[in-house]
Amino acid sequence: MTFEVSHGRGTGMLDETNLFQRLGAEAIGTAFLVFIGVGSVPATLIVNGDAPFTMADLGMISLAFGTVVIATVYALGHIGGNHINPAVTVGLAASGKFPWSQVPAYLGAQVVGAIVGAAAILGVLGHKASDVGLGVAAYNPDTVSVVQAFTAEFVGTFILVFTIFGVIHRKAAAGFAGVAIGLVVFAAIIPVAPTTGASINPARTFGPMLVQQLAGGQVTWGQLPVYVGAELLAGVAAALLYGLLSATPADRALAATGVDLGAPEPEPAAARERSHA
Repeated sequence: MTFEVSHGRGTGMLDETNLFQRLGAEAIGTAFLVFIGVGSVPATLIVNGDAPFTMADLGMISLAFGTVVIATVYALGHIGGNHINPAVTVGLAASGKFPWSQVPAYLGAQVVGAIVGAAAILGVLGHKASDVGLGVAAYNPDTVSVVQAFTAEFVGTFILVFTIFGVIHRKAAAGFAGVAIGLVVFAAIIPVAPTTGASINPARTFGPMLVQQLAGGQVTWGQLPVYVGAELLAGVAAALLYGLLSATPADRALAATGVDLGAPEPEPAAARERSHA
């Protein structure tokens, strides 16, 4: 099955970058996400010292995540799609918008990027970052059940991936996808963070956990399946539900080389022919 890849911006499809370039963009984008987003957590705690954590602090952390997502969408989306989240990659593959053959490589690049980003937090903030938890996403088993934690991560990830599918749809307004994705990350973190830390990203979950372990910090590895399972399941569910709600006779489910999350998808051939008739 072939897919015509259009050259030029605004088509929603990637230019003919090779796999090495796309994987490099995914690794760098995920590293940026973790360093700035996750890094804002220990930075806030270090600056606060003994001061209590407030809603204003949570807002600044959410803003850091949202801002770096916006930046990477526009800086890297046209190279590798800027998934920077295994839940997005798996959701795109499940909906036929991304080839399953490239999923393992993309997931590997995202995990590597997350590890590099988490290591960079230590490099910049020092061991104090590890002392305050390195921004590792975790829930308190004394007050939060496994079901509640699973639900929180599922809901947050579902909202993110569902929004992504909406803003890359061929009928979406061009040019605003990155802003919408960044804003929904900002918004989703606020209600989810008090329960689980609002990872909503398997790579972001794993990378800081591994680096924190290597730095001698305490990590609850038993919580990892709760996060990863909820996030991947939510990615697939959001992708399939959006496809069900938005499908028209003109749509074709074709696995392309990738989708630029910064721009809408191209219009299907049947729709183009009608519009030019």
